[in-house]
Amino acid sequence: MSAMPGNAPNTAMVLAAGLGTRMRPLTNKKPKPLIRVAGQALIDYTLDRFAAAGVKRAIVNVHHLADQVEAHLENRTAPKILISDERDVLLETGGGLKNAAPLLGDRPVYCTNTDAILFDAEGEEACAALANDWDATKMDALLLLVPIDETSGYDGKGDFLCADDRTISFRTSASAPYVFTGLQIISPALIAEGPDGAFSTKVLWDIAANRGRLYGAIHNGFWMHVGDANGLRSAEKLLGWRGGRSS
Repeated sequence: MSAMPGNAPNTAMVLAAGLGTRMRPLTNKKPKPLIRVAGQALIDYTLDRFAAAGVKRAIVNVHHLADQVEAHLENRTAPKILISDERDVLLETGGGLKNAAPLLGDRPVYCTNTDAILFDAEGEEACAALANDWDATKMDALLLLVPIDETSGYDGKGDFLCADDRTISFRTSASAPYVFTGLQIISPALIAEGPDGAFSTKVLWDIAANRGRLYGAIHNGFWMHVGDANGLRSAEKLLGWRGGRSS
C-alpha cells in the first residue's frame, strides 16, 4: 500500500442513506450498504479501506432501513463510526454531506458511496493516490476517476473529460473516457456553499468547476460497480465467489 501523506484526511463521509431502488427486490428488506458481495457487506469494503488508510472517524448517513445499518456498525471500532440521521427526510448525496457538516470538521474529507469495490494497481492505494494529489490551494474537490474500459457492472457512457492540468469537466457528447468511482476528497468550505435541503453532489461540483477548482485523479486499477443485480453477479464472478468462499 502507498504511504499516506501528511495532509491525508482523517475523516470520511460514507453515503449510505439511499433507497437502493436498482437493487430491488434485495433492498426491500435489506439496505444496499449491507448487501453482501463475496460474503462481505458492501459498506465493509469501504470502511476497511478507510481504516487501512488511517481514517480515524467515518460519518455514515442513514435513512432506508436505518436500524439495520446502525446495528451492523455498532461494534466497529476502526474507523470510529458517527451516525448522521436522515430518517425523517432523504437529503440525497449533497444534502447528506451538508447535513453532516457539523460532524465533518474543518479539514478536507474523503467521501464515497457504498455501491462500488475498487481494486488497486500494485503499490497505489486509492485513498493514498487522492491524498498525494490533493492541493487545497487550487482544489475544492478531487474526484477519483477510472477509465471506462477498466470497469464492470457499469453500462453508462462515461462521466468526465480530463484536461492536461487534470481539471475535469462533465461529458458534453455521446461518451466520455472516465467514470467517477464514487470516491473523492472534498473541502468543507465547498460543502457549505450547497443549498439547504435535498440536492445532488453535482451541485457542488458545478460550483467548483465554474471556478476551475474541480480536479480528477486517475485510478490505475479496476472498478466494480455494484449498483444492481447484474453488477452484483459480475462482481461475485470476478471475485471468484462460489457461494460460501472466494478463491
